[in-house]
Amino acid sequence: MKKTFLMIVMVLAATITGLQAQQQVLPPLVSVNGIGEVRVQPDQATLTMGVEVREKTLEQARKQADAKAAAILAYLKKQGISEKDVQTSYMRVFPIYNNGSYGQSSPDFYTAQKTMTVLVRKLNKFDDLMSGLYGAGVNQVDGLSFQVSDVEKYKTEARKLAVANAKQKATALTSDLGVALAGVYSINETTNGGRPMPMYAEAAMMKMSDAGDQGPTIAGGEVVITSTVNISFVIKN
Repeated sequence: MKKTFLMIVMVLAATITGLQAQQQVLPPLVSVNGIGEVRVQPDQATLTMGVEVREKTLEQARKQADAKAAAILAYLKKQGISEKDVQTSYMRVFPIYNNGSYGQSSPDFYTAQKTMTVLVRKLNKFDDLMSGLYGAGVNQVDGLSFQVSDVEKYKTEARKLAVANAKQKATALTSDLGVALAGVYSINETTNGGRPMPMYAEAAMMKMSDAGDQGPTIAGGEVVITSTVNISFVIKN
């Protein structure tokens, strides 16, 4: 009985070892990277702005900042901005000592800040919206970034371009060697969800401060969506 059990164990071990050896043998492969890029004009923007106030007491600073923030939120609602597109992203109240000494009995005044992030879905209304926000109490603009609303459609397009690019590279390599592609062994993909071209936000904010009624004061430029794939193709002679 023991001898039979030992033989069974040995057969199983030999079978497993053989299977492992088979699994470690890869077919002949050619591995390439493919890149696909889609450039799209943005149709929405994320604006980061807020208020900063200075008052003699902490309570006065807090109340004034809260009042201005409430006025800004009311204005955004009046302009048809959905509540889901507005978020308070930062708030702070801190003392200011003019002489730089934190050991004095009381600060010279207090500063209160509130920052909000707003998704602007209608870029053609951006200038009017900003004008109203300044009137509602905004005195800080911290950033502006552009996006594409239907980004998944362009991700798919970029992915297709990346796959085509990879296949083109693999075909060129194998044809030079006198072999052909037999199929796909593995594929990995990474997609960038959409990055704006650099410096657009800074340029836009500079124009906003200088322009009058001379036309649009922001330049959305392009949003670049990229996909990178790594594909291993099986090759045959």
